[in-house]
Amino acid sequence: MGTLKKSHLFYQSQNHRPVLDQARGIYMWDVDGERYLDGSSGAMVCNIGHSNEYVLEAMRRQMDKSTFGYRLHFETEPAELLASKVAALSPEGLDKVFFVSGGSEAVESAIKLARQYALASGQPKRWKVISRFPSYHGCTLGALALTGYTSLTKPFDPMMQAMPKIPAPTAYLDGLNPDDPETGRHYADMLETCILEEGPDSILAFIVEPVGGASTGALVPPVGYMERIREICSQYNILLIHDEVMTGGGRTGQFFAGEHWGVAPDILVLSKGFSAGYVPLGAMIAHNDIVDAVMAEGGFLHGFTYAGNPLACSAGLAVIEQIETQGLLKNAEDIGGVLKHRLVGLMDRYPFIGDVRGMGLLLAFELVSDRNTMRPLPKELAAFDLLVDIAYSNGLIIYSRRTRGGLEGDHFLVCPPMITTEAQVEEIMIMLIKSLDMFAIEAKLPIEK
Repeated sequence: MGTLKKSHLFYQSQNHRPVLDQARGIYMWDVDGERYLDGSSGAMVCNIGHSNEYVLEAMRRQMDKSTFGYRLHFETEPAELLASKVAALSPEGLDKVFFVSGGSEAVESAIKLARQYALASGQPKRWKVISRFPSYHGCTLGALALTGYTSLTKPFDPMMQAMPKIPAPTAYLDGLNPDDPETGRHYADMLETCILEEGPDSILAFIVEPVGGASTGALVPPVGYMERIREICSQYNILLIHDEVMTGGGRTGQFFAGEHWGVAPDILVLSKGFSAGYVPLGAMIAHNDIVDAVMAEGGFLHGFTYAGNPLACSAGLAVIEQIETQGLLKNAEDIGGVLKHRLVGLMDRYPFIGDVRGMGLLLAFELVSDRNTMRPLPKELAAFDLLVDIAYSNGLIIYSRRTRGGLEGDHFLVCPPMITTEAQVEEIMIMLIKSLDMFAIEAKLPIEK
């Protein structure tokens, strides 16, 4: 089946998958010729699809010139052009760009910049970064300390500085109406409560995904939540960091998900769809005032060898150009609406689908034992693995995580590339329905005929 008999690689588990041969558009093929539909864009990365010739040609042109130029030795045109483009796309005042190679590096950069800004502005007592539970912000120890996902964080607790957490706005689990502004205020005011309990002068920043990623399964905040969060951070002179590692790059229908609420952070991070999987690339974008204060105190005490790599920046610039020229923000919104409608329709057939949520082409559904109480499926069933494996056997790639802090619950992200068509949505649904039917039989769960 195209798998290597022996591998010297190791990652999260001992599971093996077929060996990849090639990928085009939203499809991938293994070395035996089996085709897979990339229904999760990898890990919500391949926003413009695979093997886009425009991007590949931009990379070839840059490779003919140079593939590396260390940032302390040279400035490069691709890095300057991409930084200018990113600044133009960012909220007003966020004009300074710091390139990295991935999401964890971007988050790590953001919290270190925030801390240096506190020192530069005469606020040395500010060091705590509030985040949410559940949440995921990266795998470095600094980013992991912000992450609220017990199965990933617990082994490393003795090695990390504990950071305060507030509950994520899971209105669908708490029996609250997400369309009621009082619900949004209810969850947002938990931030103010936490600030007061910890001591306002000790709080450096609050980090939030505008639309939830893998840890909460495309969780959309209740009405008024994002606006109230901004108010609270401003009131207590706390930096607001938007983690757009998964949402940045247009997946929700806007280039940055925060634009849906007209809310501007003080620092913003992105990766994944930023270079759409063509090369490792991420960025931190910060407000001028923050960067100016830090630079005036001797510079940013932080950096990565591959920051601003000219080949990566050439790819990133070409990806953004493709998003714009192909109208992929609009397509993510339109096709995302079609796909979401079809996913919601599955609830009539499968009583164990408890919720469907998301924006644009960042969508998820959650499985439960009881839709009325939202009680999760037995964790021993490991539905989050089982359904993914079944779908994979049917040629559909989807992405899963455990909903309740990594310990139980099962949600599945269905996030195909932003180039997806209505016909391809139908193809996704055929394979997904087949997979859900097989899952229901194996898990002994009901199907409504």
